[in-house]
Amino acid sequence: MNDAPIGIFDSGVGGLTVARAISALLPRESLRYIGDTAHSPYGPKPIADVRRYALEVLDTLVDEGVKMLVIACNTASAAMLRDARERYDVPVVEVIGPAARTAMSTTRNKRIGVIGTAGTIGSGVYQDLLGVNADLTVFAQPCPRFVEFVEAGITDTAQVLAVAEEYLAPLRHAGVDTLVLGCTHYPFLEGAISYVMGADVSLVSSDTETAKDVYRQLVSRDLLAGPDAVPHHEYEATGDSEHEFLNLAHRLMGREVRTVKLVQTGVIDLPKAAASHRGEI
Repeated sequence: MNDAPIGIFDSGVGGLTVARAISALLPRESLRYIGDTAHSPYGPKPIADVRRYALEVLDTLVDEGVKMLVIACNTASAAMLRDARERYDVPVVEVIGPAARTAMSTTRNKRIGVIGTAGTIGSGVYQDLLGVNADLTVFAQPCPRFVEFVEAGITDTAQVLAVAEEYLAPLRHAGVDTLVLGCTHYPFLEGAISYVMGADVSLVSSDTETAKDVYRQLVSRDLLAGPDAVPHHEYEATGDSEHEFLNLAHRLMGREVRTVKLVQTGVIDLPKAAASHRGEI
């Protein structure tokens, strides 16, 4: 048994959907969440910059003693998942694989759509994962403004619906029957996305599937919190205003997030004797 927290990281507030799903499945687990709001959004940034920002945040979580890392950001997962798994001794769970596997088992006509940031779609990571099944045809579409809407707390306006119509038209015309929401911000826009795509298209979101992966990893590694564990949920942001993060979290998720504190990230050069939990890339 291990009562250390699970570390969850996203570029902003989108990963809160993953944190909520993990908490629902594993209510005794403590969580430590960092939203890298100082550098959000990640989608349009160069891959090298995303990799650097993400590893700095993950370093911070590992130095704070988490027992597992959850990369609740598709763009970051595409940029540095292999690096993270080589760099840390704690297990690393990401959001891309679970969503891809669910999409493959959900589709009926073998035509799958994927939407995500420019960085995620440009990396080809979903196309590669889904492409291992030769029977599938994959249609990928970047939706860069979706993250901007969510980070601004705009989720249910006519403007959102109009942009969704524009972005999703090629996928609707392609006849996909399954659509992967390849960004953890996108579930906050599920109403508009579902309306545009129609009732016959199944939406696959990574939050619940990722939570199942977290559960499997904790059980297989004997890392579940003990039966008497008292869970603590801590939320941190790298931006310059904790009130901005908190207000947005309240608007999107209600009062689940009660407090947030600001943190500064950075790669910490630890003495070798104190750095046994971290390897080298």
